[in-house]
Amino acid sequence: MRVSVAMATYNGEKYLDQQIDSILTQLGKEDELIISDDHSTDQTLTIIKRYMKDDTRVKLFLNEEKGVTSNFENAIKRTQNEIIFLSDQDDIWKPEKVKTVKDYYE
Repeated sequence: MRVSVAMATYNGEKYLDQQIDSILTQLGKEDELIISDDHSTDQTLTIIKRYMKDDTRVKLFLNEEKGVTSNFENAIKRTQNEIIFLSDQDDIWKPEKVKTVKDYYE
């Protein structure tokens, strides 16, 4: 089962590196991290673009509207895999999160 992570960001530079690292280490080659940004004015976009250069699983989309709900909706509608996780920009995932959920579904 393939995994999509739908992450919403807005001015989240403080925790973003830790958060993305905690997700990517758990994803397989066919999985994806879909990030929707809500017009950040800090270094959030720079950080995300740095990850995109090194990892094709990371994809960035800008939220056309503004607001938390539409930002998550923008990320979710772009996912392509069977299991979808939602993620805020400041949630550092425990190392077994993805495996635990996948084991449950299998």
